[in-house]
Amino acid sequence: ILTSVSYSLLFAAQRHVLTYMEDAVSQLLENREDISQYGIARFFTEYFNSVRQGTHILFREFSFVQATPHNRASFLRTFWRCFRTVGKNGGKYSSICCYLLTAQEYHCLLQLLCPDFPMELTQKAARIVLMDDAMDCLMSFSDFLFAFQIQFYYSEFLESVAAIYQDLLAGKNPNTVIVPTSSSGQHRQRQPPNDCNPLEGVEASLFYQCLESLCDRSKYSCPPSALVKEMLSSVQRMTFYEFLMALAKDQGINRALGALPDKGDLFLDPAMDQELEKLVAQVSGLSVSGPASSSADTANMPVRNSPRINSPWKPLHHRRKMDAESEGSNEETDSSEN
Repeated sequence: ILTSVSYSLLFAAQRHVLTYMEDAVSQLLENREDISQYGIARFFTEYFNSVRQGTHILFREFSFVQATPHNRASFLRTFWRCFRTVGKNGGKYSSICCYLLTAQEYHCLLQLLCPDFPMELTQKAARIVLMDDAMDCLMSFSDFLFAFQIQFYYSEFLESVAAIYQDLLAGKNPNTVIVPTSSSGQHRQRQPPNDCNPLEGVEASLFYQCLESLCDRSKYSCPPSALVKEMLSSVQRMTFYEFLMALAKDQGINRALGALPDKGDLFLDPAMDQELEKLVAQVSGLSVSGPASSSADTANMPVRNSPRINSPWKPLHHRRKMDAESEGSNEETDSSEN
């Protein structure tokens, strides 16, 4: 069975193969009656093919969606491909979004792919774009997507960064790096630092030293330390939200993560567009149209043998009841007119 698994998948997710094997066996036991019809080997082949393609996270519970870096990247890419048309402008994709949505509306889109996706993560992503005092404002798709990518993929890292930042603000030296052990959706709440005063913030060089130590010791995904160093070396002081915004806007970090295209290509997906064009062509081919000027030619056109779609079946007594109600409504209308 394992020979059907892509070697590239095993290399990229070698630390998490056990996670996928356990999930595959769990899915097998849950659906053993259906799977028995086409065999266990085929089930495992299709399961690991879906993991390789990144479609295995569709409609799954949040605990599974955020279980591995590959799952998180797959979810980000799926969210982008499914809802990139939010930025559609005049029938063409551009770098300027014409549709702006609130955090709650973006959360509804996330729940279409993961029903129990926590609102907390959506709010944290929106806070990167809007700050605390404007959470009900509208956001463009690109702004939200890149902020959401950072918050979702690096959630444990950012939780530790928030703790380090608060210690530095308080004048403490964070000798112990705090690494969360619970799921990102269940981290304990921290009061976000107040960044309204432009004089607030921490010394960038000291901040980087703490973050470098965090990246070295953390078992969770962290941004490349070289890119973080380059980001912090250009300023003397930095607030927590300035750091988050810098992460979200850094295209080097976006490329290193590898889930989303560059911002300029965000609304371009040739592979998906090609599939959509094929689908539209197939749907259009189901309808038969002829020249309007010649009804005889239309009558002589060959009849397409397509399956007939019947309306949903309704019980006889239900139809009679509906007929009686419609007759009654007609009588009332007639009497009112008289």
